[in-house]
Amino acid sequence: MSAEDGRLVRNLVNEARQNPVSDQRGWPQNKPAIPEQRVSLRSKTPSTSSEKGAREAIMLSMPPAMNQQQARNTSKQSLNWLSPDTSNSSITSWDLAAETVNPWDIALCVVGTVISCENAIVVAVIFYTPTLRTPMFILIGSLALADLLGGLGLILNFIFLYLLDFEASRLVSAALLIASFSASVCNLLAITMDRYLSLYNALTYHTERSTTFTYLMLLAIWVTCITLGSLPIAGWNCLEDEASCSVVRPITRNNAAVLSVSFLLIFALMLQLYVQICKIAFRHAQQIAVQYHFMATSNTSTRKGISTLSVILGTFAACWIPFAIYCLIADSSYPLIYTYVTVLPATCNSVINPIIYAYRNPDIQKSLWVACCGCIPSNFSFRPRSSSDV
Repeated sequence: MSAEDGRLVRNLVNEARQNPVSDQRGWPQNKPAIPEQRVSLRSKTPSTSSEKGAREAIMLSMPPAMNQQQARNTSKQSLNWLSPDTSNSSITSWDLAAETVNPWDIALCVVGTVISCENAIVVAVIFYTPTLRTPMFILIGSLALADLLGGLGLILNFIFLYLLDFEASRLVSAALLIASFSASVCNLLAITMDRYLSLYNALTYHTERSTTFTYLMLLAIWVTCITLGSLPIAGWNCLEDEASCSVVRPITRNNAAVLSVSFLLIFALMLQLYVQICKIAFRHAQQIAVQYHFMATSNTSTRKGISTLSVILGTFAACWIPFAIYCLIADSSYPLIYTYVTVLPATCNSVINPIIYAYRNPDIQKSLWVACCGCIPSNFSFRPRSSSDV
């Protein structure tokens, strides 16, 4: 490097130190007319190594703050596409969080709220009405309690997912949902068995079937369902092994398969019991018609009962079978939208249960009128259930 080049380098270094203000690229804003001199130097000096050495000397002699500022500007520009630019907007962090809420989770939370309200009314009416202490109403109350816990589980799952998202909350919500909805399905089976026994042993049913036996049966149901619900907390979860997750995290595929197969077996047993109920009800209706000579009325009542059973089974199957089959054939790699599409109808079954089993019952309707209005309307028709009613 010549003496003239050395003087040029020193002048540039002094200029950089005296003018630390930089633009967005990190270079000095007040650039002197030295580059034109450097161009003339290039024409005079054919050596390119001196030019390269001059540029390296300038970069190395720049203040550290300028180099750091340039690195920060470069990194900001390279990561800018990952996040929206909110420097000149009024968007708050709450607005950004609200945009990430899944509409399907909102729908499940709304369904859970409706479930909780409906079934809380049924539980309160049965609990505060002393006359509703027969085995049939105890089973209906247990079904309403299971659905109530399922609705609360959906609400808590939404809260844990968006407000308290940590590992223990996921396990607690999964345990509550498994236990409550398993108890709901098992209570539906218990109600079906109760209806079958009330028709099969119509004359001795009220003497043989005691309230203590009903409580013991419900105790066995709830202990079994709580045990199933506690499996994720006890370690049967996929939090540490994502490959073993089912369509409903954190439940493992094996656990989901066991629950799905159990549900399908319960549905097959309910179908068989309802077929037997229809046969017994039709036979009783024929015997009553022959004895009292009103065949038309008896056939109408039987057809109404069969249509009621069809609605009950059809609703139960349409709500739960798609989700049960999907849990058997799918895993966590499937799109999440399929899980929401199948699980939402399954939860809606708990919305329909109190309408089918509670609000259609004349005794519960009477208790609701007394609790809400303090009286019974004059046009209210109260007809006790007979052994042929299904």
